[in-house]
Amino acid sequence: MSNLGRVGVWSMELRSAGRPQVRDAAAELGELGWNTIWLPGLDGGGVLDDVDHLLGAAPGSRVVTGVLNIWGQSAAALTGRVAELDAKHGARTVVGLGIGSPAGATAHGQDYGKPVTSMARYLDELTPGREPGTGRGRGTDRRPGLGADRLLLGALGPKMVDLAVARTAGWHPFLVTPAYRKMVGPEPLIAPHQAVVLDTDQNRARAAARAGIGMFLGFPTYRNNLKRLGFGDDDLVPGGSDRLIDALVAHGTAEDIARRLQDHLDAGADHVALHVITSGGSGLPLAQWRELAFLNN
Repeated sequence: MSNLGRVGVWSMELRSAGRPQVRDAAAELGELGWNTIWLPGLDGGGVLDDVDHLLGAAPGSRVVTGVLNIWGQSAAALTGRVAELDAKHGARTVVGLGIGSPAGATAHGQDYGKPVTSMARYLDELTPGREPGTGRGRGTDRRPGLGADRLLLGALGPKMVDLAVARTAGWHPFLVTPAYRKMVGPEPLIAPHQAVVLDTDQNRARAAARAGIGMFLGFPTYRNNLKRLGFGDDDLVPGGSDRLIDALVAHGTAEDIARRLQDHLDAGADHVALHVITSGGSGLPLAQWRELAFLNN
């Protein structure tokens, strides 16, 4: 998994824009050196079709789901779909998995259960012939599966992080500061999400940041993790305090963004997934991706 490079693009817009625009943008991203593209799983619907489209548009890039909740597709269906993508495009798909919420499980007629247990069971199903809960081999089952080197977990809590370390190539923490790295030792690949706003007007940048990530601050999983990282109830108000927003979203010049990237790398990250949020606009942030392309050097 070390071939992700040190920085990639994380983009909701590459899922929501029209296919012609996405195709052209993906091709340009490859030309600019953005060779790892992260797609959020959202509700899971259609994400692997979007991965297929991006792999075709950017033949030199890897595409990572960041993250795909386990409830929307069986392990067998996911394994089969990735095998189809591999046959068509080569082994350039990395699957980031998440546990989602109880509501998501219920919507698909499944029991959420204990998050780590449910995720471990899903990983067992992705790797037939493994001893449940351990990832160790057993028997002679030779059905196709997804190897650990093609998997990441969207882990935050210590127990899910431990599972990511034991059973996958690493983890993709969302909505974190560089301090998260202290939670785990040096072995697995760590690929944090980092939101950024290229705008030197502080008030406007903070407003864009709140519009881009504010909704996540109400989710219990993220709130609990931010408390582990030292933030309190005064920070976890609707939209987030200025202190919290500044810690989670790098804003300012391209050089300011580069410093935050370096903070993550200095703290032990192997790769950073940059999520560009635009001020007062929507659509593909092509200008910002072009301006930040020097980070690949």
